[in-house]
Amino acid sequence: MTQSSPNLPVEEVIEDIYEPPKVAAELIYGLYDKPPAVEAFFVALQHVLASFVGIITPPLLICNALKLDAANTSYIISMSLFASGISTFIQCKKIGPIGSGLLSLQGTSFAFLAPVIGVGVGAVQAGRTPEQALALIFGVCFVGAFIEIILSRFLHLAQKIFTPVVTGTVVMIIGLSLIKTGLFSIAGGAVAKANNTYGSWQNLGLGLLVMAVIIIMNMSKNRFLRMGAIAIGLGVGYIVSIFLGIVNFGVLSELPLFSMPIPFRFGFDFNFPAFAPFIILYVITAIETIGDLTATSAVSGEPVKGGTYMRRIKGGVLGDGVNSALAAVFNTFPNTTFSQNNGVIQMTGVGSRYVGFYVAGIFTILGLIPVVGGVFQALPQAVLGGATIIMFGMIAVAGMNIVSSVELGRRELIILATSLALGLGVVYNGDIFTDKHPLFQSVFSSGISTGGLTAILLNLLLPRNLNDDKKVNTTSEE
Repeated sequence: MTQSSPNLPVEEVIEDIYEPPKVAAELIYGLYDKPPAVEAFFVALQHVLASFVGIITPPLLICNALKLDAANTSYIISMSLFASGISTFIQCKKIGPIGSGLLSLQGTSFAFLAPVIGVGVGAVQAGRTPEQALALIFGVCFVGAFIEIILSRFLHLAQKIFTPVVTGTVVMIIGLSLIKTGLFSIAGGAVAKANNTYGSWQNLGLGLLVMAVIIIMNMSKNRFLRMGAIAIGLGVGYIVSIFLGIVNFGVLSELPLFSMPIPFRFGFDFNFPAFAPFIILYVITAIETIGDLTATSAVSGEPVKGGTYMRRIKGGVLGDGVNSALAAVFNTFPNTTFSQNNGVIQMTGVGSRYVGFYVAGIFTILGLIPVVGGVFQALPQAVLGGATIIMFGMIAVAGMNIVSSVELGRRELIILATSLALGLGVVYNGDIFTDKHPLFQSVFSSGISTGGLTAILLNLLLPRNLNDDKKVNTTSEE
């Protein structure tokens, strides 16, 4: 029996015997440990820095597509941060059956980007105002969240589907696909593309500087330097960027001092044709959440199979659905578990869920006081990329550890190889689906959903006795 902490809650006493993941061997604080407030806040700040851009980017792109004015755009971005704070607290706290109880962050999902823009732009073209289009979007997202809520209650029936090979493959694809995003940021991101500085030596140098600082800090025997590696690296990059004159604080003057959460501020609307593409997407989101939570369990030294694991997965997917419904109520888009926090857990060695409460508080404050969030918003992409690319690599390694926890026969290798090939193929050449039906694009435009569905289907279709010949050969040789 594995003991993460002497303060193990009663509901976790019935534990499954498992082999602790190798990636968790260097943990400073386990899941139920309570770090001192200063240390917890310092680690939480690094989770916020790693996730901030990922949370505000989808609403920013959607608002731009709908041609919303600056005031409404600022409000929706603020509500995205506010909803992430509330959702993260629910996921980490575990309220009744809702939440995983792991150090799991929630943020705006990129998976819904294309269909949300499609519904919104279609509504505007049909004669609605952008605000009326938002009412339809939030109505559809609210109703769709109940698909994931209902699905979460039946996940225990699918334990043979979500095997370590399947979940490990999904986690690997999550990390490997995000590496492309990290490298894009190091080169300067979309802003650099627009002003012809993409891939400049200045951007590359900043990214490499941040990477070097993080690696050096992480190798230190001083636990405070290790826990603060990401924040120190980002801080050094930020300061150097200010001296280089590439940090734009002008956006701060355009932000309001306070944003008040108003449920369904833009109204509520619904129609089934707009809702149809979201049905499969909420199922896909559940699959991605299973992969994210499996990675979080692995890097936190917690089980990745058995009863405790399945209870956390069910609670996490239920939390995803409930939090997506709450996000719609507070005028923002579906929430899901983020992958970035897994890299932060490995880099800092802190897997304590209590850190999530600090993260939730910071996100909530950033949502209520947009000016504070604007300081983070001004962080240059090259600096952010230098930190995130290491964390994304760590996620991929966590997936490898999950897969390697089982014996890989011919059947498992086929599942792994085919799923990785198709999932990463979509990541690096996703434009092959641009002329396909929008529903097909929504499902298969994501490497995570493509690879995850492939792994699940192969696990269901390939015969279980495919590895029997290996056993026969081994017996005959003996």
